[in-house]
Amino acid sequence: MIRLGLLLAAFMTLLAAPPALAQSQVRDFVVASKAFDGNKIGVSPQRRVRVYLPDGYDASGRRYPVIYYLHNLFEDERPAFDRDGFAALLDQAIAAKAIPPVIVVAADFSTPLGGSIYTSSPVTGRWDAFMADELVPWTDKQFRTLAGRDSRGLAGDRMGGYGALAFGMRHADVFGSVYALHPVGTGLGLQTMSSRPNWDLIQNARSLDDLKADGFSQLFVAIYQAHLPNPDRPPLYVDLPARKEADGRMVVDMKRTAKLQDSFLLGLNLPRYADNLKTLRGLKFDWGRNDPNPDHVVSNQAFSRALVEFGVPHEAEEYVGGWGDRTWGETGRVYSDMLPFFAQKLVYE
Repeated sequence: MIRLGLLLAAFMTLLAAPPALAQSQVRDFVVASKAFDGNKIGVSPQRRVRVYLPDGYDASGRRYPVIYYLHNLFEDERPAFDRDGFAALLDQAIAAKAIPPVIVVAADFSTPLGGSIYTSSPVTGRWDAFMADELVPWTDKQFRTLAGRDSRGLAGDRMGGYGALAFGMRHADVFGSVYALHPVGTGLGLQTMSSRPNWDLIQNARSLDDLKADGFSQLFVAIYQAHLPNPDRPPLYVDLPARKEADGRMVVDMKRTAKLQDSFLLGLNLPRYADNLKTLRGLKFDWGRNDPNPDHVVSNQAFSRALVEFGVPHEAEEYVGGWGDRTWGETGRVYSDMLPFFAQKLVYE
């Protein structure tokens, strides 16, 4: 009886024990790139990469699809994991069978001004080549991936959402599905772009560091470096689309502004890339209705209508929320919408 009692006690202890914690891994690497040779602003060719490997990766022997995650402006590959708990959300979603096990790759797309705008430029570097020709092959070589476009997803947050849509447009042969969280730059808003920067600061800047006194000036010069680059015009290496006169009047350069809009705004890129987007297995983006910058709201609404006009299948959702405050956590868009989207759209082994 004593032996039976001990066995029953041990059995009850096992039943009461909490489930084993997921043994996923988050590993850091450096990829030596050739895509930044000759860039004008000191972008390092040594690009940091953070990789999430799901529980059981080392022992399973199976191959996994990959989600490439693109960070927001003024960030790099680390905050999504260190601040926002991305790995824990992935562990939870996989354990709950909201998504099968996946690999997630997040690379550093930052520049001295805070962001590459996910656009190739003679000033900042060949970001498309880094993404499609270096990072993806590196990932497929280093890890047991399902090395085909239907098993590769692109996701991004805000400016990273812009990058997911832009790379999806230009590289639909490499990536099969795209989810953009609250993207920016999809179209014209309520305010003119030339009204946002501090033109006194920009026109008098003697170095890139001078711009860091004003976030909008830093952001828009980063956009100009991507879409109005001039490698022969230091220290900003851009052709400015407007200037402020001594009497305070703004003078807009019509040709440069048209070039900027045609290159930067995703809605104006649709005629060139709509057929690429039609080949995707899935395309979705969302935005918060209460974003304090209404430009993002109206431009995302218009971008969805433009996709319909060009016959591009997609999902677009406006939710009650602000500027990134509904992205993370157990009730956030990453967990509730983005990961289930990829569970449906990616091809698994």
